[in-house]
Amino acid sequence: MELLRFEDVSVGYEGKPVAEHLTFTVNEGDYLCIVGENGAGKSTLMKTLLSLRAPLQGTITFSPALKKNEIGYLPQQTEIQRDFPATVTEVVRSGCLNRSGLCPIYTKAQRKTADDWMERLGILPLRKKSYRALSGGQQQRVLLARALCATKTLLVLDEPVAGLDPIVTADLYALIKRLNTEDHLTVIMVSHDIAAALTYADHILQVAHGGCYFGTTDAYRTSEPGSQFIKRAGESNA
Repeated sequence: MELLRFEDVSVGYEGKPVAEHLTFTVNEGDYLCIVGENGAGKSTLMKTLLSLRAPLQGTITFSPALKKNEIGYLPQQTEIQRDFPATVTEVVRSGCLNRSGLCPIYTKAQRKTADDWMERLGILPLRKKSYRALSGGQQQRVLLARALCATKTLLVLDEPVAGLDPIVTADLYALIKRLNTEDHLTVIMVSHDIAAALTYADHILQVAHGGCYFGTTDAYRTSEPGSQFIKRAGESNA
């Protein structure tokens, strides 16, 4: 089932486009990675998808099965957010707010959902700890649990492994893949890690000034924009 469709969409800010002619679809169960050079408009596209920005042109169509207030979102963290003075439980439960109309009183079902996700993600023993006292990897699991409390359909991740060490990064990638395959969550992830995108995603959207490439991961590997981008990424990491 198709969850959302972008048709000839341009995204940007203050009337200036940073990415144009974006046409792609996301179906239920997809794992889509969005890649591209720095400044190509990946994060702006993400904000537009989340209705935090209006598109400059084009059409975005959401399936009736995908409500805008039921998208789980894990944004890039700022230093201020890393020092947030709340308990793990408080942060995770706050993921229920969009779906409950910002009601500050959590239902029994919402509290159970939060507890279940904390247990699934291995952070239930940390539930009473201060969020700002956690390691970077633990904080990301808390934020992921928060995002999962918000959705049963679509999980949107913006550079979820930024700043994490290789072992924690590998664990988080594996966890996200399990959520996609075992829990049947649709995943859209912005990533600068092209190797991980090629390993885990089944579709790739490469954003560039003036256009984009969208297709399956296998087709992307052999496409001209894909092969060139993969080569450049390999050279920069050499």
